[in-house]
Amino acid sequence: MKNKLLLAGCMLFATFVRGQELYVFSEPASNVPAKSLSAKITARLADNASQQKLNQRYMPELTAGLSKQLMFRASTTFSDFYSSGMKWESVKGYLKWRFLSSDGIHSHFRMAAFVDGSYSKNDLVYDEMNLDGDNSGIQGGIIGTQLINKLAISGTAGVMRIWDEKFKTSHGDMHDQTGFNYSLSAGYLLFPRSYDNYDQVNLNLYVEMLGMKGFENGMYYVDIAPALQLIFASNTKVNLGARFEATGDMNRLARNNYFISVERSFLNVFGKRR
Repeated sequence: MKNKLLLAGCMLFATFVRGQELYVFSEPASNVPAKSLSAKITARLADNASQQKLNQRYMPELTAGLSKQLMFRASTTFSDFYSSGMKWESVKGYLKWRFLSSDGIHSHFRMAAFVDGSYSKNDLVYDEMNLDGDNSGIQGGIIGTQLINKLAISGTAGVMRIWDEKFKTSHGDMHDQTGFNYSLSAGYLLFPRSYDNYDQVNLNLYVEMLGMKGFENGMYYVDIAPALQLIFASNTKVNLGARFEATGDMNRLARNNYFISVERSFLNVFGKRR
């Protein structure tokens, strides 16, 4: 029992000190701990200028640590983005493989590859392509993350392909169907200044640059996304963030978006029971 408690404590500590890698809008190369499960709910408020209102989208998701190298996430979305009331709209799966780890005393570098796919019942309306409720499609890419003391820098590059029957027949000259998406993220552990126990509240600050450029017509956008994160008891995270378009020529549902999410992690969910 003592060894199990010590192991669980070490895993919690490792999750805690890597808090500055738990980006709000992108994925790091690190995975959730093996045999763990996390449950998360995200609310997005989109400032729809054309309708002069805030549209709402909610995304519940579950993430499982299959091993030290593999993690899988399943999610679904409900929104009023394409309807007058709240409706179910999509389902998505995400798989990440961490294939490189180089660990130091107060630093590490990691790389991972990922693939995800989604089904959405929404028609293609906007130029912006994403797999978080708006489009059906697939995506693959690579992530690199460097942690040095309290600062973590991460970069992502990927290619996305979306499908839509209406798009194939009548909108082919209006929208991109394939795009290059990228991100550059920085996270800093602001508090605590020194670590004493697992119950200390962890405060992380983030700023991320998120962009996409289409291959067919070359439409693009670049967003700036600041966020803050509170971690309680090393297992419960509360995120507050916003995305603001810095530049771009894509027709988008909203150029300003606001996010809040809550996530709870559970260790050794898939471990052996005695």
